[in-house]
Amino acid sequence: MIRILTVGKLKDRHLAELCADFAKRIKRWSSLEIVELKDQDPDREATAMIAKLGTGPVHALDERGASMTSRKFSALLASHGSPTFLIGGPDGLGDAAKQRADRLLGLSPLTFTHETARYLLLEQIYRGLAIQHHHPYHRD
Repeated sequence: MIRILTVGKLKDRHLAELCADFAKRIKRWSSLEIVELKDQDPDREATAMIAKLGTGPVHALDERGASMTSRKFSALLASHGSPTFLIGGPDGLGDAAKQRADRLLGLSPLTFTHETARYLLLEQIYRGLAIQHHHPYHRD
C-alpha cells in the first residue's frame, strides 16, 4: 500500500484528471490511498498528518530534500511495503511533519504548487512501479 497525505483538494480540473489517470495506472501494481487534509496553517496540517501516519516509512516532499533518479526512486518503493508520502499545502510542510519523516525527498530544486507536486509524485510512483515490472513506460 502506498499512501499520500496531502493538503487540500485538487482545484484544477485538468490536473485532477491527470492525477486520476496515474492513480488508476498505479492500482494495476499497488494499492494506493490518497488522503486529502484540510488546508490550514502548516503547524496544524503537520499535526493532522502525523495523526494519520501508519507504520511504514514516511517521505516528506520538500524543495530542499534529497533528489534521486527514477531508478533509485523505484528501488526506494521496492524496499518498503507501505511508504507514506507527505505533501504540504500552499505554505509548505510544517516543521513537525518534516521532523517526523524518515526522509526529506525533493522532486526538483524548483518550487511547485502542492497540486503540481501531487501530479509529479504520482507520475514518479507509476514510473517507479513500471521500472520494477519491466514495463516500457520508462526508457533509459
